Amino acid sequence: MLYYVAALWSAAAVLLLNQPRSEVNRWAAFFLLSAGSGGLTDLLAPSGFIPIRYEPVIQLLNHTLTPYGVLIFCMVYTRRPQQPKRMRYLKIGLLLPVFIMLVQVLLHPEHHIHYGLLFVWTGPYYVAGCVLLVRALSYEMNPQKRKSMWITTMIMVPTLLGVMLLINVGNLISPGYDSFQYVSLFILYSLAVAVICTFVYGVLGVRLKFERDPLDRTMQAVSTGTSMLNHTIKNEIGKIAISTENVKLMLTQDSGAVMEQLEVITHSSEHLVAMVGRIQQQMKDFRLVEQPARTDQLIAEVQLREYELLSRYGIELDVQNLQRPWLLADAVHLKEAISNLIRNSVEAMPEGGRITITVTADRKGAAISVKDNGSGIPRELQGRIFEPFYSTKGHEKLNFGLGLSYVYNVMKKSGGSVGLESRESEGTEITLYYPRSKIFRLTGRDEA
Repeated sequence: MLYYVAALWSAAAVLLLNQPRSEVNRWAAFFLLSAGSGGLTDLLAPSGFIPIRYEPVIQLLNHTLTPYGVLIFCMVYTRRPQQPKRMRYLKIGLLLPVFIMLVQVLLHPEHHIHYGLLFVWTGPYYVAGCVLLVRALSYEMNPQKRKSMWITTMIMVPTLLGVMLLINVGNLISPGYDSFQYVSLFILYSLAVAVICTFVYGVLGVRLKFERDPLDRTMQAVSTGTSMLNHTIKNEIGKIAISTENVKLMLTQDSGAVMEQLEVITHSSEHLVAMVGRIQQQMKDFRLVEQPARTDQLIAEVQLREYELLSRYGIELDVQNLQRPWLLADAVHLKEAISNLIRNSVEAMPEGGRITITVTADRKGAAISVKDNGSGIPRELQGRIFEPFYSTKGHEKLNFGLGLSYVYNVMKKSGGSVGLESRESEGTEITLYYPRSKIFRLTGRDEA
C-alpha cells in the first residue's frame, strides 16, 4: 500500500513541479493525490495515528474527490466547455454530490459509506471523463496532438473503467471487500505505459497536453516586454526627430554637410519607428472578433493581396478548396496569418516555385494548409520556428522572426492549433487546424 501511495503522489509532484501554472497539470495532480489518499487509512489507522471510526471519512474523500477531479481534468484537457465563466459554475455544480456524500457519512451512526448512492453519480463521472477523452481523440485533426491524445487516452480510459468496476461496483455488491490487489494492477499498467511513452516519445502521461506551455509563457513574456520596449523606443525616437527638425531650422543655408548628416538621422529615425511599429503589430496582445466567415472567399482575398509579391518572384499559387466551410473566425487575423505563411514560403523559394493552399473539412474539424516546394527546414530547427524573434532567414534585413509566432498566437486564441511538416530540399507544409466547434457550416466542393 505504501508503494501505491508513493507512486501516485510522486506522479502528482512531477506534474506540479513541471508546470505549476498549468490548469491541466493542477487537476491531474489533484485526482492523483485524491486517489493516493485511499491508501492512507491502511497505513495510519493500524498505527494509531487516526481513530478507526474516522477511517470511512478518509475513504469517502478518496471515493468522491477522485472521480470529481478526473472529470474536471478531462473537461479541461479536452477544452470543453471553453468559456471560463461557464466552466467555473460547472466545477461548483459538479462538487455538489461530494458534499451530499459527506453529509451522509457524517450523519450515519457508524460513518458508513452508502455505496449505492455513491455509484449513482461516480459511475457517470468516470464514464463521462472517458467519453470526453475518446471524443476529443476522434475529432482531433492535428497529427501531433492526436498522437498525444491517443497515449493519454490509452493510459487513462482502461484504468478509470477498471477502478469504477472494482471499487464502486465491487463495494456495491460486496461492501468492504479488498479491491486493492486488483486496482493495483491497473495502476501498474498506467505507470508502465507512462514510463514507456517517456522513453519513446519524450513525454510523461498527461504531460503530453502541454508540450508547448513553455512557448505560451515565452510569448506572453515577450509580448509584455516588447510592448514596454516599443513604448520607450518610440518616445526616445520622437525626441530625436523633434530635436533634428529644430536643429535644421537653426542652421544656415551654407551648412550643407551638417544638413546631410541630419537627413541621415531623420531617415534612421523613420526607419526605427517603422521597424518598432511592425514588431509591435506582430507581438501585441489582441482579442479576436469571431464571426462566420467562408474560407474560400478569405483565401481569394489573400490571393489578390499577395498577387504582386508572387508575380515578382515567379511563384505559382494553387488553391484547392476540397471543402468550403464557414468558420467562426476573426477574418482579419486569419487572413493575416495565411499571408504570413505565404510570405514565409516565398522567402524559401527565391528562384520561384509553387505554393499550394488546401482546405479540407470533416466531422473532426477544418484544416487550411500552405505547402511549398522550397528549401525546407532542417529537423534540428523545426522545434524552434514558432519562437518569437527566431528565424531561419538570418540574412533577411526586415525579417524579425515574428510571422510564425503570430500565426501560433492566432490559432491558440481561436481554440485551434498549428501543424508543421518539412523536409530539407523538398519543402514545408504548415497547417492551421480548427476544431469542429468552430465550423459554422460545412459546405461541399461546388458551392459558388
